[in-house]
Amino acid sequence: MDAGLFGGTFNPLHNGHIGIIKYVKQAFRLEKIFLFPSATPPHKSVTDLAPAQDRLEMVTGWTGGMEGFYASDIELKRKGPSFTIDTIKAFKKAHRTGVNFFLLMGSDAFFDITTWKKQNLIFQTLPIIVMLRGDRIGLDAVASFIDENISKGYTLDKGQSKFAHGQLQPVHICNVPKIDISSTMIRARVNKKLSIQGLVPTNVEDLIKKKDLYK
Repeated sequence: MDAGLFGGTFNPLHNGHIGIIKYVKQAFRLEKIFLFPSATPPHKSVTDLAPAQDRLEMVTGWTGGMEGFYASDIELKRKGPSFTIDTIKAFKKAHRTGVNFFLLMGSDAFFDITTWKKQNLIFQTLPIIVMLRGDRIGLDAVASFIDENISKGYTLDKGQSKFAHGQLQPVHICNVPKIDISSTMIRARVNKKLSIQGLVPTNVEDLIKKKDLYK
């Protein structure tokens, strides 16, 4: 079974996240995608960050009605910053056999990966799917970044949009639909008392109102 791992602050979860991971799930024929909110993201400011349990509830409320998508509290249960390599190890330990995991990442996160804890181990442990939104970033930019910052041993198969390596895990490129929705925009709209209907799942909109978040 092939499964995707998709982490983030989900502050809040929005329809941009959802549209992109639905696309990737179909494109790579992933049977499952696990969404895991970060408790303490080490690379992001915690300004106006909703409580972790509220963000988990946003994800859980949406995945509860969606086949093939699952919420995980794996990072919320672990103390300290939410490092991705630790989460990957925990998922692999919990699913010792029969599951081939892929790490789903947006292009911004991928280009920031050199600052991550034990980033070299990530490339040794599981394949990565880099989600490129629209046509602003092409394969050449990714190729240059990988060559300069990850390993010169990767070779690009343009037909398959995949970087292969003899000793490290492959890096797949997925050109996902450009959806102009961001968590920052949604928080700003809530703060200005503007409607967010259609930008987030109904359960997320209801939770934001109920908990009076992002005011």
